[in-house]
Amino acid sequence: QVQLVESGGGLVQAGGSLRLSCAASGRAFSTYTMGWFRQASGKEREFVAGIIWANGSTRYADSVKGRFTISRDNAKNTVSLQMNSLKPEDTAVYYCAARKFLAVSTNEKQYDYWGQGTQVTVSS
Repeated sequence: QVQLVESGGGLVQAGGSLRLSCAASGRAFSTYTMGWFRQASGKEREFVAGIIWANGSTRYADSVKGRFTISRDNAKNTVSLQMNSLKPEDTAVYYCAARKFLAVSTNEKQYDYWGQGTQVTVSS
């Protein structure tokens, strides 16, 4: 049973930084791709960033490119999202997701497992 548990959300002022973590358990994730998605109130869930666990290859949404960095820690079985230069429009619930395929997808339907989400609020 795959389990994904996010942490690190909170309230931050515009221009600040937060680091989200996703603790993954229940599988050997070397054959998985991990993704971060977000859902703002009243909007659809959208892709933020993804990483192929085996080789560290990454992909980002245009809206976060240059501000967010996704990474993984093999020893701790965690995936992190470092968020810098945060903007009020980054406010959302952030979700960690996993898919058993070695390619980053921006389509949430192609992810098999999801965490419960963590709230990020950026004040102006």
